[in-house]
Amino acid sequence: MATPVRSRVTLTDISSRAWEHPADKGALVALRKLRGFDTVLKAVNGLISERTVRLMLLGDSVRVDERQFPVIQRLLADVGRVLDVAELPEVYVVNDPYVNAMTIGMEKPVILLNSALVDLMDEEELRFVVGHELGHALSGHAVYRTLLLRLMQLSGILAALPLGGLGVRLIVAALMEWSRKAELSADRAGLLATQDPATALRVHMKTAGGGHLEDLDPVSFLAQGAEYSEGGDLRDSILKLLLVEQQSHPFAVVRATEAKRWVDSGAYTRILSGDYPRRSGDADATMSEAAKEAADHYARSFARASDALTKLLRDLGGVLTGVKGWFDERFGRGSSD
Repeated sequence: MATPVRSRVTLTDISSRAWEHPADKGALVALRKLRGFDTVLKAVNGLISERTVRLMLLGDSVRVDERQFPVIQRLLADVGRVLDVAELPEVYVVNDPYVNAMTIGMEKPVILLNSALVDLMDEEELRFVVGHELGHALSGHAVYRTLLLRLMQLSGILAALPLGGLGVRLIVAALMEWSRKAELSADRAGLLATQDPATALRVHMKTAGGGHLEDLDPVSFLAQGAEYSEGGDLRDSILKLLLVEQQSHPFAVVRATEAKRWVDSGAYTRILSGDYPRRSGDADATMSEAAKEAADHYARSFARASDALTKLLRDLGGVLTGVKGWFDERFGRGSSD
């Protein structure tokens, strides 16, 4: 059963750094320290696309309030209470048959919920989705998303130039990797909003299977995620890299697996017990600390990974280290002779 509303802990003054994935957090801290960059992007986006999008939403979708989709309005208010948010974004329900939700806008973020998603999810699952999207808004992910969209628009033009497309493709690939990690961050925000890991798992199961929850099994679904992440030979490892290169979101089974790993790590429980960074300390967050946390994450992930490509790279690293040791010993490199 879902956690009753009355038992959810209010996370007073919680900083978005509490739920941000290490790789996401490092990029966000760096951006926040780059004074003026986000201001320019916000100005351009506000003058051109943000006003246009809001007018389109007012004219061709339903704005959530106390009389229109009141359940969603109530969920938004309660998620805002749990995450201690004073100013909540507007929410619109868009007529769209594709199960999706997104947060757009930088000056004033807006949450969009597709009608197919509203139909598919129950109330507690919608709470997770709203918490996920509010997490995006609080982390300021729209700034990077705007940069990604601009580069995607430029990539076709620059691809015609010698070596121009390669450079843009590398940058876009890096931003896509950030985007996938940003989704994991937002999933953690959704978890903190619901304070019920079973609800988060159901959302990913429904997203993958199009509903049909009565035909799905949580244990089997998580085992499927483990098989995807850890199974296969060298060919599968390379194919997985190619599959996600242009994906802005991780696959559903990967998101479920990562959410469970975060809960199992103890970080989720520590936050609920009050051990988390405060917004009042955001100004003191350093780039070096965030970068180190990101590097540590990738190092742990590399050491933990068991797929064939990672094993090969790890084994090659061991061989090269051994060769270096033999070379130093054989030729007396670094000795005093």
